Amino acid sequence: MPKMRYVILQQHKELQFVEMPEEYAYQLSALNLRLNKEIAKLTADNVPDLPLAVAECDALELLREGDALESGLGYINRLESAFASIQEKEYPLISLLTEIRALQAQLEQWYEEEEEGVH
Repeated sequence: MPKMRYVILQQHKELQFVEMPEEYAYQLSALNLRLNKEIAKLTADNVPDLPLAVAECDALELLREGDALESGLGYINRLESAFASIQEKEYPLISLLTEIRALQAQLEQWYEEEEEGVH
């Protein structure tokens, strides 16, 4: 069983819980903090409202019925889709998309290897 970490994100008053392979959790947190720092520089109308990474932990037990875990790959796929749809003219958005897609590719490979039992 692979070791997982949990990244807790906050968007307004709502919490989101993302399950990540242990070796990639920090990358998601760092990417989230960078995106939140850079998003204010975007001038497009359709900039996504991003949650902010507020914590990481090794174990997580959800106690509220409405809360759910999201896979890291599912989250990063949604993030990539949101940023790919931005019609930005002023800011070099491609640099942010490159960072998102790099983590996306790493996670895709990790999940593929996990399915094949390589780990």
